[in-house]
Amino acid sequence: MFDTMVITKAVASFCGALLIFMLAKWAADELYKPRNHAAAPAFVIDTGEDDLDAEPEEELSFEELFAAADPAAGSRLWSQCRACHALEAGRNGVGPYLHGVVNREIGAVDGFNYSGALDQAGDVWTPEILSAFLEAPTSVAPGTSMNYRGMASAADRANLIAYMEAESQ
Repeated sequence: MFDTMVITKAVASFCGALLIFMLAKWAADELYKPRNHAAAPAFVIDTGEDDLDAEPEEELSFEELFAAADPAAGSRLWSQCRACHALEAGRNGVGPYLHGVVNREIGAVDGFNYSGALDQAGDVWTPEILSAFLEAPTSVAPGTSMNYRGMASAADRANLIAYMEAESQ
């Protein structure tokens, strides 16, 4: 029953099947290969693993950031505030005008009806209090009617406050 011809046919069938599978794989690889398969990736997701050996950067205090702030960079950030506030003295919008807001008493704009939540913020809008308020308005003044998520970057906040101070002079 198992003579050499049967064994030869079985081995030939096995080798033929392997050959067909190898050719089919090669054809599929060529058929479905992207045109730019050798190109560099379009974007790389930073997982932070490369920065583990790098020394941590020293964070600057807000006073140092404010001293080095660029009012020109703050003018681009002003567009976020412009929808509700004005830099012209006496022109209130949805929010009070911000002309001279740096070192002005909190809640001191005549003719604007404040929500009353700013009582917890302090007495004067110092650059530090303004920065904290711009970072997260609801954490500095819980219950404020200002509907703003906040500005995460301390450098952006310093630039914006420097811009408001420069435009108020």
